[in-house]
Amino acid sequence: MKRTVENEVVIVGGGICGLATALALHRKRIRSLVLEKSEKLRATGAAIIVQANGWHALDQLGIGSTLRQTAIAIQRGMFTSLSEKEPKELAFGINQEFRCLKRTDLIKAIANCLPMETIRTGCEVLSIELDPVTRYPHLMLSNGTILQAKLIYQVVIGCDGVNSTIANMVGLHQTKLLRFSTCVARGFTKYPNGHQFASEFALISRGQIQLGRIPVTHNLVYWFLTRPTTSQDSIISKDLPLIRQSLVESMEGFPILTIDMIRSCKLNSLHLTYDLKYRPPWDLLLNNFKKGTIVVAGDAMHATGPFIAQGGSASIEDAIVLARCLAQKMHNSTKVIIDHNVIEEAFDKYVKERKMRIFWLSLHTFLVGKKLDTKSLMVRAVFLAIMFVLFRDPDCHSRYNCGTLHHEEED
Repeated sequence: MKRTVENEVVIVGGGICGLATALALHRKRIRSLVLEKSEKLRATGAAIIVQANGWHALDQLGIGSTLRQTAIAIQRGMFTSLSEKEPKELAFGINQEFRCLKRTDLIKAIANCLPMETIRTGCEVLSIELDPVTRYPHLMLSNGTILQAKLIYQVVIGCDGVNSTIANMVGLHQTKLLRFSTCVARGFTKYPNGHQFASEFALISRGQIQLGRIPVTHNLVYWFLTRPTTSQDSIISKDLPLIRQSLVESMEGFPILTIDMIRSCKLNSLHLTYDLKYRPPWDLLLNNFKKGTIVVAGDAMHATGPFIAQGGSASIEDAIVLARCLAQKMHNSTKVIIDHNVIEEAFDKYVKERKMRIFWLSLHTFLVGKKLDTKSLMVRAVFLAIMFVLFRDPDCHSRYNCGTLHHEEED
């Protein structure tokens, strides 16, 4: 059994949030080690919609200009309701910058900026314990290694997704995740000779079925479809042709151009999530999300539905704020060996700064998800009325500014 202490910060999870946190810390001259249980970095979900607030965060990481070259700018939005006797269209504006990125492009851009030894794949955390004397965490890995703090502090950041192992192990979450009764499918459709869609975010709705379509490039289109979950979804979720067939069958009454888009999609990009989990918005106000020198970020902190396209951007915001808070406390400390009190103060500041931001995001997503869940027109009208009162400004989330990272001189 090997015992190693190589890094000041251990990040559990090599997804968008975990890698973004590692890069943000790297910009602040704080070493980290990313542990990813899969044998290689993965990019589940095909694409990520990034609005103005997300682009600000990506610019702070120093990768915004690189990623802008991979995706065209979206100029406007168009909502079409097919539930009326006559199709009803409503144009809506796009606040500042709005693009759709391939998740693989985002993961690659972040990973390429990290020191080679930062990421370790095939490393699953089996258990985590707090030392009764030092209060620092010890991590047992699947390869038999124990990451244990000795002469330097050890910080653990759980970026391991909705079903966070880190959060569950240390009891950070007091309530269980709930499920929407809506499922979401996502994928890409490639047009070798170019597609005919405008540079717009198109949203088409018919009853409880909703289709979103966004061009990524002039040859590639990202789309997502939400519909009520069925008893067959758990069976077909691993069978890509059956997923596609199910989606086409659910699109009765949709324009033939959109149906053909689903029929022609790239099967290897197709993904169906039939158990959309979320943490109730009020739970975000009650939980602390930190214990000693352990903290969570991203979906491990604020699991929400994908209905307002802010989950990925919020996770990158987490990374910026967390790195900034940690660096401020560590670099300003006069102690030769930084103790756990300094780290806990940094985490307290991070949680305080993020709590209300993610509460409002979560509440908005919760209301949209519940509106999609219900068949009752009256209940749907109630949710719409609440959203009109609380979120009258449709661009309020994208106007959020997570602050600056202030890049340090890198080693």
